Amino acid sequence: MPVTLTSPITDHFRITPAQKAALKKLGISNVNDLLYHFPVRYGDTAEARSIGSLAHGDTAVIFGKMTDPKASKGFKSRMTMATARIEDESGGINCVWFNQPYIAKMFTEGMLVRIEGKVSQKKSKEGEAPGALYFSNPKIESVEKLPTGVGDSLFGDGNEAHSLYPVYPESRGISSSWIYHALQKIFKSGLLDELADPIPADILAKYNLPGMRTALIWIHAPLKHEDALSARKRFSFEEIFMIQLSRQRDRAEYRAHPSFLIETTDDHVSEFVKRFPFQATEAQTRAIEAVISDMRREYPMSRLLEGDVGSGKTAVAAATAYAVIAARMQVAYMCPTEILAGQHFESFIRFFSYMPIQIGLITSSGCKKFPSKVNPKGWTDISRAQLLKWVADGSIAVLIGTHALIQKTVMFKNLAYAIIDEQHRFGMAQRAKLIRKGDGLGVKGEGQIQRRQASSKPMTQNPSPKTLHPAPHLLSMTATPIPRTLALTMYGDLDLTVLDQSPAGRKPIVTELVIPSKREETYEKIRQELKAGRQLYVICPRIDEPDPDKEAAIIAKSVKEEAKRLKASVFPEYEVAILHGKMTPDQKDQAMADFKSGKTHILCATSVVEVGVNVPNATVIIIEGAERFGLAQLHQLRGRVMRSSDQAYCYAFTETTSAKSIDRLKALQTAKNGFELAELDLSQRGAGELSGGRQWGVSDVAMEALKNLKMVEAARQEAARLITEDMHLLKHPTLRKDLEMRAKHMHFE
Repeated sequence: MPVTLTSPITDHFRITPAQKAALKKLGISNVNDLLYHFPVRYGDTAEARSIGSLAHGDTAVIFGKMTDPKASKGFKSRMTMATARIEDESGGINCVWFNQPYIAKMFTEGMLVRIEGKVSQKKSKEGEAPGALYFSNPKIESVEKLPTGVGDSLFGDGNEAHSLYPVYPESRGISSSWIYHALQKIFKSGLLDELADPIPADILAKYNLPGMRTALIWIHAPLKHEDALSARKRFSFEEIFMIQLSRQRDRAEYRAHPSFLIETTDDHVSEFVKRFPFQATEAQTRAIEAVISDMRREYPMSRLLEGDVGSGKTAVAAATAYAVIAARMQVAYMCPTEILAGQHFESFIRFFSYMPIQIGLITSSGCKKFPSKVNPKGWTDISRAQLLKWVADGSIAVLIGTHALIQKTVMFKNLAYAIIDEQHRFGMAQRAKLIRKGDGLGVKGEGQIQRRQASSKPMTQNPSPKTLHPAPHLLSMTATPIPRTLALTMYGDLDLTVLDQSPAGRKPIVTELVIPSKREETYEKIRQELKAGRQLYVICPRIDEPDPDKEAAIIAKSVKEEAKRLKASVFPEYEVAILHGKMTPDQKDQAMADFKSGKTHILCATSVVEVGVNVPNATVIIIEGAERFGLAQLHQLRGRVMRSSDQAYCYAFTETTSAKSIDRLKALQTAKNGFELAELDLSQRGAGELSGGRQWGVSDVAMEALKNLKMVEAARQEAARLITEDMHLLKHPTLRKDLEMRAKHMHFE
């Protein structure tokens, strides 16, 4: 059976049920997936040491046979651990892995392994012989056979001239060695000789990148480290380039549609802004002007508004929505959570209560409308059917909601403006569904929709002769700090506006790192704030307590247990509530309502409060296990207490003793803003950990490329040039086919 890129792995390899499950977990279903399953690093058998040559304090790599693996608990500490002994021809050494008992199950008696770590020595009493050497928490991986001497290849037959070997991401049942040998079989099939390179030859030559066949060989079986780096550079460029192509094509196609001309005078918008209960910042004014200017163009706006925590993005959204509402068009505002949707509903009521318009809220929990017939200054609960009827006939000027906004039953009469808050939490498909709600604009019942002009003056019934489906103006917003390279890549189809100022009078937050010995002292500081009438957030990494026997269990504080502990022994005089993602919408709403009203003083929660939760009286936040969060996320979390002019405090509790982790956390105290933190997070932790690399839908190789601004800009430039010259890639069929195949797997969320 011939080997092709789309051939299922099961067609060419005998796979057990356990291996099939492991391959699925690794994301490998066909030959193409296997070829793009790149090594995480390369080992070098020339650097291996014999066990007999080890000394206390050495950082070393050894190969050997595992004996006597056991899972146990410490006699005094009751800490779970795994122990084993590793032996080679020169001797043996013990290894211990704390809080990792599953290692004794994964690596069994007689297995050949590679161990890497620092050699420690047991303490001995004065006058006694030196204690035995051992490895503490070393890296461990299985190998198929042991190197026979310095310089021998781990996988070769002794005649190869190199000693490098790839180390792949593994899963139980599929080892790094299995992946290596499976790839060797693919290579020998001749498939590589038949592969067409999707990247045009002139681009490869311009940036000195290896071709597809060469790059695949170099990344999986390099003769030297330089070859592997060159191959990674090529695949990094390839993925960023493909994303940019998709984005640039989306941009060109979106701009090909007509949209509504929102003609409003600057004076009208300025008068609206003057009604704000605060002075608009210069950054807000610039953002409003940029959006209004976009709305006067012939094509629909597509803009990303990126603002630090508390920079006033909602006010910008309201001011620009005013221009659309004044033109008698409709606005849709989509939020990622019901809590946030409810808050924006209340905010828009405050902004627009003086105008004779109706505002709706739609979520999975129910629907609301402002104003109420009974109470013109308040809102009322209404049926979904009634709300949808009023949206369809244009009576509802602004509809705010969660994913419920994009259901098929939600139809607008004249949607001219779509706002998406915390837009990275929505997939591309969800964003597209909201935009397509604008397809119903214009004359109903006709095959084509005529573009109409909208203004704050009486609407003219003078349609443009152009008869294409119009698209609403799009404003995406995010408070998540995004490094420039990531913004250029993931949001290449959007124009970028940054809110880089905080409202006047906002005090810088006081951030402290708290080690275990300072915990009680910190609690007393917090008690003084609670006595002054302030409220406290406590953020925990987990909802429930971990199972210590479970593989890779995260040993960290949980919301449920920490809330009990705080109430029982730390702050017994205050009311403590919990909030987490597994609670029902009604339970979440009640928890937030009680916290907002001051009924509860302390809210113990997961990072579900990261997005948009607004309780101005909450001025103190504790973040447990701070080392487990990225800097950008920590900044987002502490933003929950930066909602008023009162002094705010963030206490980052950490258990880590790692100097690197402590230095990283100290950046919270020195960075001027979230954007600076995001760049630092990218450089220090690696892009794969940036806000959870998987959420962006790109590989680790591509995420690493985001550290290279020149590469990202080059990929963007080449993609824009190609789309300008050949929008549908008719002159580049291989590239078009590859892009279409990737599009099925891309999830920019």
